Amino acid sequence: MSPTRQDAWSQDEDLLLAEVVLRYIREGGTQLQAFEEVGKQLTRTSAACGFRWNSFVRKQYKSGIELAKKQRKELKKQPAYNEEESVQEAVKEEVVPSPAGNEQGSKITFATVIHFLEGLQQKAQASTSYETDRKRSTEKIKELEKKAYHLAAENERLAKNLKAIEEDYRSLIEIMERARKMVVLQDEDRQQKVKFQMDKNGNLERVEK
Repeated sequence: MSPTRQDAWSQDEDLLLAEVVLRYIREGGTQLQAFEEVGKQLTRTSAACGFRWNSFVRKQYKSGIELAKKQRKELKKQPAYNEEESVQEAVKEEVVPSPAGNEQGSKITFATVIHFLEGLQQKAQASTSYETDRKRSTEKIKELEKKAYHLAAENERLAKNLKAIEEDYRSLIEIMERARKMVVLQDEDRQQKVKFQMDKNGNLERVEK
């Protein structure tokens, strides 16, 4: 049995934790189940995974969490599709027709049975094709959801960076304004220290105080 890890979390591990937890939220599972699954994959305890999620990762995926909750509500509204039950219902509803021209109660011909079975086969093939398309669409949706989660996290990160840049810009403007005021005050002070006096020839000359 591998020892439980105590080292720092990597970016890939945080990403795996986020993907699994968001999947469980979307599919109606519990976060505890998600922590246990991630713990097995990363050789960490479920408690360690839970602490990492609540203390750091969850803050990076606020938009993804809201999206997953919304998708969970939408999935609950959709009726589950059961291929086996659909085929069984089709068989129950299918009525074997009597041969044309036969009176009620006459025997069913072999050709009629073949026709009936061929109809069932066509319905089964159509159902299988539908299920294949549904699985392919589901995989595509999951792939797009992952991209949406990552883009939401990236958007939040860029928003925080933009806010920090704006604060730095405002601080720089304040510093420049204070420097400009200091220069103006120094010029005014310098002008106050200058005086003029008349020389022997009757001309004014500037004299520093």
